[in-house]
Amino acid sequence: QLQLVESGGGLVQPGGSLRLSCAASGSTVDYYSIGWFRQAPGKEREGVSCISSSDGNTHYADSVKGRFTISRDNAKNMVYLQMNSLKPEDTAEYYCAATIIDCSGYVPTHDEYDYWGQGTQVTVSS
Repeated sequence: QLQLVESGGGLVQPGGSLRLSCAASGSTVDYYSIGWFRQAPGKEREGVSCISSSDGNTHYADSVKGRFTISRDNAKNMVYLQMNSLKPEDTAEYYCAATIIDCSGYVPTHDEYDYWGQGTQVTVSS
């Protein structure tokens, strides 16, 4: 069974950068599309980005386009989320998740993901 562990969160000033990592174990990440989600207190979980299992295609929420970059290293069983130009509204718990649905031509909803990590907190504040 696939297990996911996020790391890399922390406190950063507005305009700063963080790189989140999602380490997979128990199975190879090659077979899965990987998504990043976030949830701020009192708000619904929001899809941030997804990277396809088949062709590496990526999707981004409008709120992060041009600032966040998702990537994967299948050889290391890792997925990353590079976050630049961070804003206070990016503050949230960030989760990585895996789905067998290929997000190349379709963006899966959160309930279509099969495996979830525990989350890592990102706080953007001066």
